[in-house]
Amino acid sequence: MVMHTRDISKTPLKLALMAVVMFGFGFLMVPLYDVFCDLVGLNGKTQGQVAKVQQTIDEERWITVQFTSTNNDQMPWHFRPLQQQIKVNPGAWNTVSFWAFNPTEQAMVAQAVPSVSPAQGAEYLQKADCFCFEQQWLDAGEASEMKLVFTVVNDLPKEIRTLTLSYTLFDAGDFASPMLAHQ
Repeated sequence: MVMHTRDISKTPLKLALMAVVMFGFGFLMVPLYDVFCDLVGLNGKTQGQVAKVQQTIDEERWITVQFTSTNNDQMPWHFRPLQQQIKVNPGAWNTVSFWAFNPTEQAMVAQAVPSVSPAQGAEYLQKADCFCFEQQWLDAGEASEMKLVFTVVNDLPKEIRTLTLSYTLFDAGDFASPMLAHQ
C-alpha cells in the first residue's frame, strides 16, 4: 500500500490529538467514577478528618461496626484489624487499632484507603484520627499498631444497624512525601 504525502503529514497531528483525548479521559476518570458509584450505591467514601466534639450519646441504640482489610496486589505487608467488630452507641467516640507489618528487606511507605458499606452509611461515620489520613512508613521487618478514632453520628438512619469499614492498603512509594522518611 502506497501512502500519500498528505496522509503522512497529518500523522503528528492525529497523534497529538489522541494524546490530548487520553489525558482528558484520565483526568475525568475520578469524577466519572464518583458519579457511577453514587448511582449504583458502591464505594461509600468517608469524610475527611473531623473535630472530636462531644455529642449526645444514644444509649438506647447499638450499631455493629465491622472492620476488614485488604492489600493491593503489589503490597506485600501484613495488614489486619485487631478487632473484627465492635458494638457502639451513636454519638460515642470509639478507638480501635489496626496492625501492619513490613516483611520485606527494605523500608516501604503505604497508604490506606477507606470505604464504608452500606454506602449510604458513609456520611454518618466520622473519624477524628485515622492512620488513613497520612502515609505510613515502616522499616524492613518493622510492625506498627495504628489507631482509628471514630463515631457514628446520631442521624444514622434507623434501618442501618451494621456498618462495615474496609481499608485497602497500597504501596505508596511512588507518591511518598519526602518529609516522611524515618529519622
